[in-house]
Amino acid sequence: MLSVALPTLRGRWTSFAGSFVALALGVGLIATTGLALAASLAAPARHPERFAEAPVVVKGPDTLRVPTPAGERVHPLARPRPVPAGLVRELAGLGRTVEDRSFPVRAVGGPAGLVGRPWSTAAFAPYRVDRGRAPTSADEAVATGSWARPGQRVRTDHGTVRIVGTVRDLGIERALFFTDARAAELAPSVYQLTVAADAEAVRAKVAGSPGVRVLTGDERTYADPDPDRDSEALVTVNVMLGTAAGVTGFVSVFVVASTFAFAVAQRRREFGLLRTAGATPGQLRRTVAAEALLVGVAASATGCVLGGRAAPLLAKWLVDEGIAPRWFTVGDAGWPYHLAFWSGVAVALCGVVAASWRAGRVAPAEALREASVDSGTMTWGRWVLGGGLLLTGVGLLACTLLTGPGELLHRKTYTSRPMLLITALALLSPLLVRPLTRLVAWLPARLPGALGMLVRENAAAGLRRTAAVAAPVLVMVGLTGSLLGATATLNAAKASETRARTTADFVVAATDSPDNTSGTGLAARTVERLRAVPGAEVSPTAATAVYVLEDGVALIESDARATADPAALADTARLPVAAGRVSDLDDGSIIVNEEWARHTVGQHVAIWRADGTRTTLRIAAVLRTGTGGNGVYVTPRNAAGAPVDRVDVRVTGDPAAVAAGLRRALPPFEGRVFSKEEWIRASYPETNARTRIGFLLVLGIALLYTAIALANTLVMATADRVRDLAVLRLAGATDRQVLRLVAAEALTVVVVGAVLGLLVAGVNLAGMWAALAVLRVPSGPVLPWAALGEVVAACGLIAVVAAVVPAALALRRRPAELAGAAG
Repeated sequence: MLSVALPTLRGRWTSFAGSFVALALGVGLIATTGLALAASLAAPARHPERFAEAPVVVKGPDTLRVPTPAGERVHPLARPRPVPAGLVRELAGLGRTVEDRSFPVRAVGGPAGLVGRPWSTAAFAPYRVDRGRAPTSADEAVATGSWARPGQRVRTDHGTVRIVGTVRDLGIERALFFTDARAAELAPSVYQLTVAADAEAVRAKVAGSPGVRVLTGDERTYADPDPDRDSEALVTVNVMLGTAAGVTGFVSVFVVASTFAFAVAQRRREFGLLRTAGATPGQLRRTVAAEALLVGVAASATGCVLGGRAAPLLAKWLVDEGIAPRWFTVGDAGWPYHLAFWSGVAVALCGVVAASWRAGRVAPAEALREASVDSGTMTWGRWVLGGGLLLTGVGLLACTLLTGPGELLHRKTYTSRPMLLITALALLSPLLVRPLTRLVAWLPARLPGALGMLVRENAAAGLRRTAAVAAPVLVMVGLTGSLLGATATLNAAKASETRARTTADFVVAATDSPDNTSGTGLAARTVERLRAVPGAEVSPTAATAVYVLEDGVALIESDARATADPAALADTARLPVAAGRVSDLDDGSIIVNEEWARHTVGQHVAIWRADGTRTTLRIAAVLRTGTGGNGVYVTPRNAAGAPVDRVDVRVTGDPAAVAAGLRRALPPFEGRVFSKEEWIRASYPETNARTRIGFLLVLGIALLYTAIALANTLVMATADRVRDLAVLRLAGATDRQVLRLVAAEALTVVVVGAVLGLLVAGVNLAGMWAALAVLRVPSGPVLPWAALGEVVAACGLIAVVAAVVPAALALRRRPAELAGAAG
């Protein structure tokens, strides 16, 4: 078979160029993502940073541990507890101790996430003064980095301080170092401390204090700010690259299958001649499979080389975008190359299965075939597979709506479901293309001249060609509409839900600050000043968390808010209550949502507070789940001392006067006064940067493959239509008229593919809209029209260029020569 396949590849290289490029790029992307994944899996062990020079670190309880029949369940605490004061005094007897205190600092001109610390802890990083000196009085401080200089006076929420020195920014944190005495005033609790003593002696002292940990060696990384940041970043990298690899595999198979199917359809006469010469169906199938194998091996080898070159660039880009950790780089693992190479070969063989079967079914009589109208394009295999996938996609959608509508709002669902529907419509496209083509070309066909009529009839007659060109556009438009539309729909739903739930006229929110053990929020005196504003009814709440053990084995964290006045909460928020009453909330009860395993009013549930203390509370009310924003409500007694970070305000007087009064009552740095609409926009902004980058990566891959498939298919199709072009020229058409016809046909088919893609996106977004309706969230589907327009325009441009350029080159020959060559 190779003796036949090799000459065929040489003679028909244009028919296989698209498959080769698509496979090479696909293998290159798989190799690139595989190398990046290998780098993330082989992440180096983290070493201590903030306390690299500390001998022993004692850390207060920061982890919840719950024994279950299936083993101990562990979860980080939202509000760690300080080291007991008695233990601090006992440890001081073992050796020199340095108490570490951290607290948020808001400074004019300062960086976001600024944290305050005592100067004595700076030596453990180690920080060294590079300009100026150490602080010696309460109004002095040392800053990391270059945002402040010695001698500069900086206004902070803890008073005005004079910068007396700076230290080099080690990339650990953005800190402002105070004297130890001043830090103790601002943050009395000690959450961790260093001890210059034998570790075993320290452990002996700590043994009687549950939850307190003694950290030595690399375990001291747990005392660093945000010790899990690298692992969380790697999870993001793995999800992003895994999604990109999955889309790459899907689109690769799609493009290769489409290209080979069209190539086989073009070669029906050739296969008919081989059958006439005595070739068996099995020999034809093996010939096509051999061609695919040769293309697959060559493309896979090329792709591995490309992947090795591109992987370091991808790693650098991920680091530059802040997605991957600073140390992230590509290693020398070999398995990604093996995975990519054999995946490319497998994709080539899988993509040609249907085409080889069709090639084996060609009869000897096909050698005499001259008709240009396609027939028999809807085989029983396409009916079964296309119909089955369509029924599966729609059936899963309906089933999920009935059993768990919230699942349709999850990213893993709305990123995978479009592929099922895209494949189904692509298989059924010969059935859909002809009526859609006639619909799209209905108006142009009625305009003066023959152009519109010829476009309609040519596109409708060449079903295989039209379907092959429309398929990649279907993929691109379907993915763009589904992915970007899903996030836009979900963002709009969350904003709509917040708007319906918030009856407050203003919201006072604490200024953003880093997550820290001391917490941040509005001072108690500030809350009292807000209460005293004439014409304002206020409802202060605090962010906290609770933990519950579901089914005796799963330790689940739920975001919660604490309110001291349930009646005021009911006045400023229209909570979606499914059962019970919000006003019944008290120190012995809790408000939950329907996602909880036990959510019947009056039931008692065992929960752990944000600091890990256990209690049992009665369910006072149950909220509908919604988009996931309806959390849990408790009273401050069950909130582990969480500070008030939000005050909802309902106006009973002049709104302008109340707004001015709220701003006067709010000290600088502590927070900001939002109107209702401003709060909604601030609470639910556009898609976050990492999600947007991930989707752009996926859609960029899809657009690249779309361009390859469009260009290859149209070049093949134009080369196969040389005789048609000659007939038009002999009938009196000018070169310009012929090129206009070719361009108009290409644009028409792009529009057909775009309509099919919009159908896929519409079904997916309709499913999300139905799920939101079931969850009683007042919102509708949102299609990203601007992005869709750009995608369709790009596809149209690629299609016109890929169709017109080879046609223009063919028209450089005389019509009689073209007709003779075609014959």
